[in-house]
Amino acid sequence: MTKIKLRLFIIPILTLLASNHVLGQITSKEVDALVTNAMGKFNVAGVAVAIVKDGKIIHEKGYGIKSIDTKLPVDNHTNFEIASNSKAFTTAALSILVDEGKLSWTDKVKKYIPEFKMYNDYVTENFTIKDLLCHRSGLGLGVGDLMMFPDGTDFTIKDVVTSFQHFTPASGFRTQFDYDNQLYLVAGEVTARVSGMTWEAFIQKRIMEPLQMQNSFSSINQVKDMSAMALPHSSESGSIKKYHYMEP
Repeated sequence: MTKIKLRLFIIPILTLLASNHVLGQITSKEVDALVTNAMGKFNVAGVAVAIVKDGKIIHEKGYGIKSIDTKLPVDNHTNFEIASNSKAFTTAALSILVDEGKLSWTDKVKKYIPEFKMYNDYVTENFTIKDLLCHRSGLGLGVGDLMMFPDGTDFTIKDVVTSFQHFTPASGFRTQFDYDNQLYLVAGEVTARVSGMTWEAFIQKRIMEPLQMQNSFSSINQVKDMSAMALPHSSESGSIKKYHYMEP
């Protein structure tokens, strides 16, 4: 399997904008220079930047290109796949359900997904909603990712929720941080079963629509104008290479 690192970088602007003193002095031209410098250091094809102060957008602009093939420029409406930043939306979705009293962070996962199984009975019976999100399951880094990467696998969510019983833990339950993707899929399934709508529909209806995120989508299948999409790129090999969209 080819190892692909999706580089999600935070431009140094954020540090500069941390104080009102600096914010009062920086200009759009200086932001342009900072972004251009960061793009060169991180070797990326394109980026869109928005700066919001006191509820108002004070800078909104695209830099670079959407694809090294088409050379089409990034603008302030270009869509990017945000990869693991989607986890924040999953956590926000569960938070909404907690606020509405439809579940609790300390509820056991088996309450909503009876077929859920971990690597031993104790962990299975005591695994909570919070545990799904905290990367402390006891399983090693990236366990189960081959069920989702690369594209072309045919595993379903039913396979995922019962798969953890087949992995050997790398540490004690709740004793160590090991980054995880698959348990966030389970968290999305909890969202679906509690709300009665798919994860994608919940994110769109309960988060994006109320916030008037009219140019954002919870699934690439919802994008009607693919010309507005930036292709994923990687510079891990030293030069920028394009990749296909991720459609897990």
